[in-house]
Amino acid sequence: MDSMRIGIIGLGNMGTGHAKYLVRGDIKGGVLTAVCDERQERLEWARQELGENVRTYADIDEFLRSGDFDGVLIATPHYSHPELAIKAFGHGLHVLIEKPAGVYTKSVRLMNEAAAASGKVFGIMYNQRTNPMYQKLRDLISSGELGEVRRTNWIITNWYRSQSYYDSGGWRATWAGEGGGVLINQDPHQLDLWGWTTGLKPKRMRAFCHFGKHRNIEVEDDVTAYVEYENGATGVFVTTTGEAPGTNRFEVTGDRGKIVIEEGKMTFWRLRVPEPEFNATYRGGFGQPECWKCDIPVPSGDGHQHTGITQDWVNAVTKGTKLLAPGEEGINGLMLSNAMLLSTWTDDWVDFPIDEELFYDKLQERIRESKTTKIAGEYTTLDVKGTH
Repeated sequence: MDSMRIGIIGLGNMGTGHAKYLVRGDIKGGVLTAVCDERQERLEWARQELGENVRTYADIDEFLRSGDFDGVLIATPHYSHPELAIKAFGHGLHVLIEKPAGVYTKSVRLMNEAAAASGKVFGIMYNQRTNPMYQKLRDLISSGELGEVRRTNWIITNWYRSQSYYDSGGWRATWAGEGGGVLINQDPHQLDLWGWTTGLKPKRMRAFCHFGKHRNIEVEDDVTAYVEYENGATGVFVTTTGEAPGTNRFEVTGDRGKIVIEEGKMTFWRLRVPEPEFNATYRGGFGQPECWKCDIPVPSGDGHQHTGITQDWVNAVTKGTKLLAPGEEGINGLMLSNAMLLSTWTDDWVDFPIDEELFYDKLQERIRESKTTKIAGEYTTLDVKGTH
């Protein structure tokens, strides 16, 4: 296959952005041929701005049956990602979903199973994986340069959101509309990178989520989580939308030193002698290994981001290359956020893999009590359509 025909589901902020760069021809071998959104004003925009070669659909089933495309890019509300992806796989289509993979791992696991059964190329829009900074961190850890990872610490609090932001849509920051708060809306990239860069597998977690602590909302807006990994390492994740100025600092400590990413820079405090070796041989009482502060060179910019992931997906379909962000891996970061909520709701430790049925039941309780009248996961919900 020399080129790939692409359809987009959802013409909100993200879907519109994807449509624009596809029509500009930014994706080599990728051609936008159809879009779907139930809102007539968005379809009218598509007719005027995307050209006569892009067909428009208001009905999702008609769209998927059309045969106008080889794969779909799903840019709809969180709950609908697994449902729409499963439908697309059923029609023999390749799929690229926006983040997050879904709201709860039970549905995402079903999506992953459908992807495997279809044999189609399945990707997720984890565009931060194209960022040279995080690619370099992953390389330094996987190559053994940092040694065995002992501790991770990510403070990501520069997500400031005012009350007016939350008031701008009745679906925002509700269990029925978005399925969560800062963890599901702002943090999916960091939760993915936390595991992708370090290669660590979580064993158990204890978390403390605060709901509506800083704003008049029903979901979490302040979170502190502690995780223990299978190799004995530990980690902390702190996030909120209620602090200004915020911080974005990712620190990873290994037995050969420490790497810190902050303010667009990467610093490696590298031990000349690994800590275990120093500890086994040093006899001077007070003292510590010689340490070199190294500014790690990283290519400028933040990678190709959304176009990079889309191009990667198209290449995988047309050339058979390996995906940078396989859709099946979307469950990993989501399980971390699900575990944080479940730990808070049960006031207890949560083991990995989490109890998916228990999380689902707890989530349904909150959806029934949600202040929004929208039905979670329903693609036909009017003012949620195509948003992100």
